[in-house]
Amino acid sequence: MKRFLTLMKTELKLSLRGLDMLIFAVIFPVVMVILLGMIYGNSPAYSGASYTFLEQSFGALVSISICAGGAMGLPLLISEYRQKKILKRFQVTPVSPVLLLCVHSAIYALYALVSLALVYSCSAAFFGYRMQGSAKLFFLSYLLVMMSIFSIGLVIGGTAPDLKSAGIIASILYFPMMIFSGATLPYEIMPLPLQRVSDILPLTQAIKLLKSASLGIPLESAAPVIYLIILFICCSAAAANLFKWE
Repeated sequence: MKRFLTLMKTELKLSLRGLDMLIFAVIFPVVMVILLGMIYGNSPAYSGASYTFLEQSFGALVSISICAGGAMGLPLLISEYRQKKILKRFQVTPVSPVLLLCVHSAIYALYALVSLALVYSCSAAFFGYRMQGSAKLFFLSYLLVMMSIFSIGLVIGGTAPDLKSAGIIASILYFPMMIFSGATLPYEIMPLPLQRVSDILPLTQAIKLLKSASLGIPLESAAPVIYLIILFICCSAAAANLFKWE
């Protein structure tokens, strides 16, 4: 535990110096809350809805930081460390490469949790947001989403031959998820054919689960939960078996 905390302190300082994750995983979701709150205020999500536009969008807003860390941050960092032989150097030290991966997963989880706290605080303090569903159920759903998306990042970073390839693969996954999953463009206003295509994306299922938990409405089916659990199991197994240290 002492090694873990010491390494995490060092790696967190290096991560904060880069500012990328601080901007995209922490600041950007808060900016989105402010913009949506200023534009829509407490207006209903749609005609006759019992919840506001911001309440409907809360699940999508808090998923942005998870996506930034899991689909972009982790793959690029792991590939960079491998390309610069940092992982190889760690193999001959008391600090194992596995510990290094756990540390960085914890750092990106910390970014996501800080973002969650800030998004909730900002929404509640300035726009009167109140979670209508169970906070416990929402947090459990949030952890499942985080584990699933992070497992994708471990697969990409663990198998991509170099940093450039990891960047291309991560971008192909990250930007469509941000645009078509409901994180920025509301899922409900998409044409039906586009909704069917977007249902394939992991973040779409994640947002459906988070939205259901935050609004306190039952899921239409257990598909999002099953999808995310299977995704986590498959990607975790793939990362463990295919991971390249050099």
